[in-house]
Amino acid sequence: MRNVRIWFKKDFECRYISHLDLNRTMLRALHKSKLPIWHTEGFNPHPFATFSLPLSLGFRGVNECMDVKLEDDAFDIKTIPDRLNPCLPRGIRVFDATEVVMKAGKVAYASFTMRISADSLSSSVVTSQLRELLSREHIEIEKKSKKGMKTVDIKQGIRSFELKEMFDCAQLDVILSAGSSDNVNPQLIISALQRENGVEYDADITRNDLFNSELELFR
Repeated sequence: MRNVRIWFKKDFECRYISHLDLNRTMLRALHKSKLPIWHTEGFNPHPFATFSLPLSLGFRGVNECMDVKLEDDAFDIKTIPDRLNPCLPRGIRVFDATEVVMKAGKVAYASFTMRISADSLSSSVVTSQLRELLSREHIEIEKKSKKGMKTVDIKQGIRSFELKEMFDCAQLDVILSAGSSDNVNPQLIISALQRENGVEYDADITRNDLFNSELELFR
């Protein structure tokens, strides 16, 4: 049995399907493609597939991945994109398949590009507001947990960032904690910004890459 990591992009209307629906979509595509995928055993066998880190609803993902097991060790995994893409909707496109190098549990950080704007503010003002917020020693925000709402300091989960003023928005490239026990959703930055300034912001968010604790690319 061979472990394979399938790489794909999630965009367009598929940005707005949940992780559960993404899982269903991928399982159907695996079934239609007739790939030699190992199936779970039991009363209701289905293709085995796992995702390293679910993508939040509305986010674009350009380097998403799914792990599967192949029953045929000699199968040419480079043919997987051509087999899967005809079975998938427009917003999901498989672009590569590789051997599994790092286990999913190694994910510790994720990089994002956030394009942030507000109808009532210029891009220069939004950029200044973000710079002031991110320069603070602490950024405390209410976050929902399994035990209810709690106050967290998201500044501790911001590994690095770069801020640029664009023509129509502020662009924030940021690396955030993304482990199983310490996860900072980029929407929390928007929530903190709104709380501080009393303004509704629009945010177009793309997840670019995942990393391990040493900031090595997750592959």
